[in-house]
Amino acid sequence: MTKSLTGKVALVAGATRGAGRQIAVQLGAAGATVYTTGRSSRAGRSELDRPETIEETAELVTAAGGTGIAVRVDHLVPDEVRALVERIDAEQGQLDVLVNDVWGADPLITWEKPVWEQPLDAGFRTLRLAVDTHVITSHFALPLLIRRPGGLVVEIGDGTKAYNDDNYRLSVFYDLAKTSVNRLAFTWAHELKPYGGTAVALSPGWLRSEAMLEHFGVTEENWRDGAAKDPHFLISETPAFVGRAVAALAADEDRNRWSGQSVSAGELAKVYGFTDVDGSQPDAYRYIIEVVNAGKPADVTDYR
Repeated sequence: MTKSLTGKVALVAGATRGAGRQIAVQLGAAGATVYTTGRSSRAGRSELDRPETIEETAELVTAAGGTGIAVRVDHLVPDEVRALVERIDAEQGQLDVLVNDVWGADPLITWEKPVWEQPLDAGFRTLRLAVDTHVITSHFALPLLIRRPGGLVVEIGDGTKAYNDDNYRLSVFYDLAKTSVNRLAFTWAHELKPYGGTAVALSPGWLRSEAMLEHFGVTEENWRDGAAKDPHFLISETPAFVGRAVAALAADEDRNRWSGQSVSAGELAKVYGFTDVDGSQPDAYRYIIEVVNAGKPADVTDYR
């Protein structure tokens, strides 16, 4: 990858694992300085109690060719986010890319139950983690980002607006969370326009995160064996794919053409020409609509 983002500064909020980790790494591979934040660090784990840490992510960013800086932050705590942005300002004097990827609510979701059978405490915690964190982070980070024209905000969700508008997401709280993230990008685009900024809602497809690989009992090396559990798993993609989508957006001088829109990594791959690590371009949402939702047998031919 060319060093198209050398001299740029990015904040990836929620960079501990999954999409956030590889978004940070791919921005680093393009030469950016990347602040990797989250609650899981070598000093202690978050409530998810997983082994991945923000320090590991920062080291991967640096190894990829950028500069990774890990900062432990709870993005639900305004004072911590304020301190983070003040540190970025003091150390860099600029912020060019903000990626809102904070999530961490998977264990809280009750799937395929009506609202009257949903635990309210877990549901409202989901919304706090998924939406409030993004708003709090934007509240403090955007004043730094708009100092220079051309700033980019990327809201990472699950499902494009077009997909989520037509498909029930199996839980009222999950549905609300993922719909809200797309709307936030639309809102930020409106608010950033006078300052020459861009905001985009971006969705990966079926993401082979650390947790997803564990769920299927596979590793990245033998991930195709997961098709024995669900044959549609063959449309899945690595987190690097959405990471490359963010890097492509950040390097595009004409990225404002996407402002306010909701797109998938697969859609952007067709425009920018990047691929997943295996050289393919999985188009997960087109596959889900045309194959999975249509009840057809699994066949990823022409979809990756």
